[in-house]
Amino acid sequence: MNKFIPFWWISVLVIFLDQVSKYIVRNIIDFGSTNIIKITENFFWLTHVQNTGAAFSLSFGNIIINKIFFIIFTVVAVVLIVLVSRKSKSQVEKFAFALILGGAIGNLIDRIVLGSVTDFIWWDFPDFVMQRWPVFNIADSSIVIALTILIVYTLFFNKKKLEEK
Repeated sequence: MNKFIPFWWISVLVIFLDQVSKYIVRNIIDFGSTNIIKITENFFWLTHVQNTGAAFSLSFGNIIINKIFFIIFTVVAVVLIVLVSRKSKSQVEKFAFALILGGAIGNLIDRIVLGSVTDFIWWDFPDFVMQRWPVFNIADSSIVIALTILIVYTLFFNKKKLEEK
């Protein structure tokens, strides 16, 4: 566990930035996706939505079931991330696990305190997949960045170490 401790500050930083940004959004932007602050005309907007489901608003259709399931799921995920990160020898993996841990805890705090997750970042992507990307937050971004790092590291860098053995 001691080898992962230097990376905990990254998790704490993600949680702090996530919670502060969500607090500001909840207090400055009225609730609802029609309340939009356009940072740029078409690409980057800020809004305020509360997501009771998971990523992409995936849901069981019942707010209570969503809350209970996603809290339990996140607690289990946090425990698994800590256990896996303890066994990792790679600094890259530990960094990525710290980002995931921070993002998971950031959204877990929202679920426990509010019953839903505050989302506010709204990007536009080319219209080949969807018109606008679903609204997200800093915790979500941290998790996606970490998963991207893990995938790239596993496919291109960790593979070379395995081939050398």
